[in-house]
Amino acid sequence: MWYLVTLLSLSSLVNGGGVPQVPCYFIFGASLYDNGNNNALVTAARANYPPYGIDFRRGPTGRFSNGRNTADIIAELLGFDNYILPFASASGQDILKGVNYASGSSGIRDETGQHMGARISMNQQLLNHQSTISRIVSILGDNESASKLLSKCIYTVGIGNNDYVGNYFSRFYPTRSIYTPERYAEILIQQYSQQLKTLCNYGARKVALFGVPPLGCSPIIIAMLGTNGSLCVDIVNKAIQLFNAGLIPLIDELNKNQQDAKFIYLNSYHITMTPTTGFKFTNTPCCEVGGNNTLILCIPFRNPCQNRSDYMYWDAVHPTEAANVMVARRSYVTLNSSDTYPMDIHRLAQL
Repeated sequence: MWYLVTLLSLSSLVNGGGVPQVPCYFIFGASLYDNGNNNALVTAARANYPPYGIDFRRGPTGRFSNGRNTADIIAELLGFDNYILPFASASGQDILKGVNYASGSSGIRDETGQHMGARISMNQQLLNHQSTISRIVSILGDNESASKLLSKCIYTVGIGNNDYVGNYFSRFYPTRSIYTPERYAEILIQQYSQQLKTLCNYGARKVALFGVPPLGCSPIIIAMLGTNGSLCVDIVNKAIQLFNAGLIPLIDELNKNQQDAKFIYLNSYHITMTPTTGFKFTNTPCCEVGGNNTLILCIPFRNPCQNRSDYMYWDAVHPTEAANVMVARRSYVTLNSSDTYPMDIHRLAQL
């Protein structure tokens, strides 16, 4: 399979001996990248029970997958010898290697995901990062040393998924009756732009933005809205593509106006939609979910499918580790010109 060839070719690019290519890695986003921040929250968006993490072999898990999430795999590709700790449990010198702020059901908009319960919105994640920076300054002794460290780190941001499935296309919100898909994408990009500029003000200089994947192909969206004969729910994917298309000019603007910063785009939508021979089941969840796929998460303690590498989706909306590997590796080293813009994570790390 093509991704096994990619695995072999990447082995020569990853520094051995646990020596990372960058000093630290900071992660912002939603459930696709959450590795435990929601565990102690009063929320339905938690993944700290079996069968979640059934294939994860490095300590505790709160990941919305059977194993590693995309950020875990990118951390490995960058040369880190362990995953980046969640903000909820990161402490001491460990924060100098980075922090994961991602939170399941969170969004660019503060109200996104509120029907699920507590979550850490993008705005709150930025406040948490500000708190981390203060702790880094205390450890290193001065602002200049902290700024120098932060400018060398990789930052990935994967947010926006829930602003569609947990807001715009959800029956719990009036958003869809207020905004056209075009206007909603514009509003999201405008707010996201301000959040990314805030991240720059906090010292970020190497920032990679994940696009929103094709959620219209997820089991829950197909079960709830139907496909009208298509492979996926076209109305959802078309709305998402409007948002993703807005990220390219946003990146160009940020690269032009943010001094010494470099932003890149990771095309999760394209990577996920690329035909592969690696997945036999592309819209069926591996674990058992309720409501004929109209509920999101795995039913607790039920046995999942055995051949997990054959499945694109782990539950009704989150990818399997195999799918995460595909996205992470093609984000780290571009397989074709549409995977990333204007460069991949590997080249960004070298700047």
